Amino acid sequence: MVTFKAEIERFSEMGEKTGWTYIFIPFAIANEIKADCRKSYRVKGRLDQLVVEGLALVPMGEGDFIIALNGPLREKLKKEKGAVLEVSLEEDLTFKILMPEDLETCLSDEPQWLESFLKLPKSHQNYYINWLNSAKTEPTRTKRLVKIVTAMDKDWDFGTMMRDGKPRKE
Repeated sequence: MVTFKAEIERFSEMGEKTGWTYIFIPFAIANEIKADCRKSYRVKGRLDQLVVEGLALVPMGEGDFIIALNGPLREKLKKEKGAVLEVSLEEDLTFKILMPEDLETCLSDEPQWLESFLKLPKSHQNYYINWLNSAKTEPTRTKRLVKIVTAMDKDWDFGTMMRDGKPRKE
């Protein structure tokens, strides 16, 4: 377990991360948690006295990472931008999101669909799974299953699938 202090920061303008509240994890500390890793991975531990698990370390280049702190997490911490956290982290090897049975069944219809899905990084597989699991009705879930299967057939990533059929801004 690696322990350090980190200030809560917020991106004013950073593309898709604009407005995100986060803590910065410099290369030296990230390397202690998981040596020589430059891809996103999950951690567990404590932020102050709050026990956390399954938090994503998001790479920022040069070996540095951030951990995004969403609203509910900041409420539990009772802290906002500028506050300092006592952070204790280690890699979370137990974190897994399981593939829903209906998704696996659909992707298994054609071997290349399942193969396309499984060759995606775990974090990208999770985008699809979380999006599917967030459907509130069966018709919506069915439409999303069809979009995912189509994306795998066309070898698209999540972003390409989400943009498909949307009018382009000029």
